[in-house]
Amino acid sequence: MAQNTVGIVGLGNMGSGMAQTLMRHGYTVWGTDVGSKQQQNARELGVNVVADLAALCGQTKVILLSLPMAKHVQQVVVGSGGLIEHAQAQSLIIDTSTSEPEVTRSLSTLLAPTGHQLLDCPVSGGPAGALAGTMVMLVGGESAAFKRAGPYLDVLSTKVVYMGASGNGHAAKLVNNLLCAAHLVTTAEAVALGTKAGLNPNDLIAGLNAGSGRSAVSEVNFPRWILNDDFDSGFTMQLMRKDVGLAKNMIQDMGLELAMSEQVAQIWAASEDNLAGDKDFNYIVKNCGLGD
Repeated sequence: MAQNTVGIVGLGNMGSGMAQTLMRHGYTVWGTDVGSKQQQNARELGVNVVADLAALCGQTKVILLSLPMAKHVQQVVVGSGGLIEHAQAQSLIIDTSTSEPEVTRSLSTLLAPTGHQLLDCPVSGGPAGALAGTMVMLVGGESAAFKRAGPYLDVLSTKVVYMGASGNGHAAKLVNNLLCAAHLVTTAEAVALGTKAGLNPNDLIAGLNAGSGRSAVSEVNFPRWILNDDFDSGFTMQLMRKDVGLAKNMIQDMGLELAMSEQVAQIWAASEDNLAGDKDFNYIVKNCGLGD
């Protein structure tokens, strides 16, 4: 079987973006998705779309997952008709979803006796990064699997950080997204304060980005999606609320009391009352001093 063949489960914004990047680099991409719209869009891009996981596994030993939640990853891997049932011997499964560390570790343990390898490779960079091949990946799993996945990760990302054992990639990603969620809240409040004090928001952001108060949110999110009212990053309120909730659960599981993180989690949870799940996640600033 050709070494340049990859399967993708989940052909939404992220999955289709990664598919296009892989195809630009000479890979043949097979894919499957439960949504007919996603299937059609992928076909038009040149993805070889198949009906189910069994057909996908018949084409490749390297399978990327791009799925919304841990329960979907579980269903694909160990559910009826899943990868554990149909994957070819010694398949490599690369999970790019933002999932739950303990779920990942459990799946890795279940897959190990079968000879399959599982890497948790959650990504940052959104649909634009997936399409451009400029994502950041935080990777957990066995070092041998990480080495095997290297050619694929290098195509999909500009920065790959190996975090160690299975589940560590997903744990690191939840910490990252909690921090991003906090930066959106604090930067919005800072801009609200500065505006009230007579500062131009664009000038203030430029000043913050020249100083120690800067963050990826001030450097990217505010100029690109917030100050210009575009709000089209491709990442939704629903997904960020999910990630913040998972980070809150992890804090509780670790027996920690983190006051600021708790406040941030409360702000994001409360946003469900007035910010629909399909809205861009940057809309949280509307609840943090920058409302209309």
